[in-house]
Amino acid sequence: MTPRRIAALLLGLLLGPASAVGAQVQIRLDDPSRTWYSELHEGLRDGTPAADSVRRVLSERNPAPLWRVARRALAGQARWNDAALALTRIAELRDPASADSARRWLQDIQDGSLLVMGDFDPGYLLAPLRAILLESTRTRVGDLDLLHDLLDRVPTGRYNLADAWVFGRLGMGAADSVARRFLETGDRDLRIRYLSLLSFSTDTTLIPLLARIYAAPDSFGLPPRIGVRASDGLIWIGTRRAVEALLRAREVARARGVYADPRLGANDLDFLAADSASVVARTGKWLTEWASTLP
Repeated sequence: MTPRRIAALLLGLLLGPASAVGAQVQIRLDDPSRTWYSELHEGLRDGTPAADSVRRVLSERNPAPLWRVARRALAGQARWNDAALALTRIAELRDPASADSARRWLQDIQDGSLLVMGDFDPGYLLAPLRAILLESTRTRVGDLDLLHDLLDRVPTGRYNLADAWVFGRLGMGAADSVARRFLETGDRDLRIRYLSLLSFSTDTTLIPLLARIYAAPDSFGLPPRIGVRASDGLIWIGTRRAVEALLRAREVARARGVYADPRLGANDLDFLAADSASVVARTGKWLTEWASTLP
């Protein structure tokens, strides 16, 4: 994913309807019960240098070498995608000292004083840096307080991809709370915001709801194009049941003609074919392959 694309998606989630992907890294390897998933690679597969590099970052338990990766990116000596992945791993580690470093970097970006080689916008790093702070806050206040704070901010739009990423990691019935609000609200834009959050969750209880949204977004008062967020959510859950639910939902949608409008397509593909291609790009396999191999 290019920096320009990521920056545009970050802005999109801040303002409202847009794709649920973006600068905060969603990536998963080596979970035998779920699909592989990467928003930084095209068709990431086992045995490739890219997969080996990702494994090294995701297995690192010391924040110091991860910060060095980010600093090398600032100096033009490493890829920016590597920096985003390294900072995301730091967020997962919840290292207290890293919160101070993230706070300084965020202030330097805001002041325009962060030294960067080349023409890349350091705003690319805003979401993973904020995720480090949010995970630090989560350690202090707990999942429930963090969830309540996010739910208070969603109606006003004062949240971003870092909030969505951390939400996807929360326990305490977080997915159920947002799903309930999704179903109860009559505000279409607010419903889209709640769906965007749900697409970051791996809670398997969401599978039936996301499948219904994909098959019939109109029954929820949603525009057809928003069905891609339900697809994102099912693939991020990534279990065999989620994969099979998406396959069935596609057939229902095709039979109903939900996505028949050619304007919904992309790259000379209709909507359903484009969504299939997107899944292959993110997971490395067709859905039918995953359905036949997942336990």
